[in-house]
Amino acid sequence: MARHLPQADLEVGASFDEVCTVTRTGPNDTSDLQCNITLSLSEGQITVQGVFSITGSGPGDITLAITGGTGCYQTAQGFIHAVNTSATETQLTVHLIR
Repeated sequence: MARHLPQADLEVGASFDEVCTVTRTGPNDTSDLQCNITLSLSEGQITVQGVFSITGSGPGDITLAITGGTGCYQTAQGFIHAVNTSATETQLTVHLIR
């Protein structure tokens, strides 16, 4: 799934691509997902990976590790924190050390 990332209602010239695999299903609509994500920015890419749980009320807050990157992000470290702000919108905060 590819999406453009807005910054304060402005496009920042980035895309967000993700592939997630369900690794566990449980009772009461619970499951775990393993996700690999690529943020494509004008100066390179940032790669992200991690596992999170989803319950019947949704995934809640998600924190995933930055695992590397390309271009000026080739030594990237840190994490991404995601919060669902509505049924169709998610706010991403990138905590980047490069």
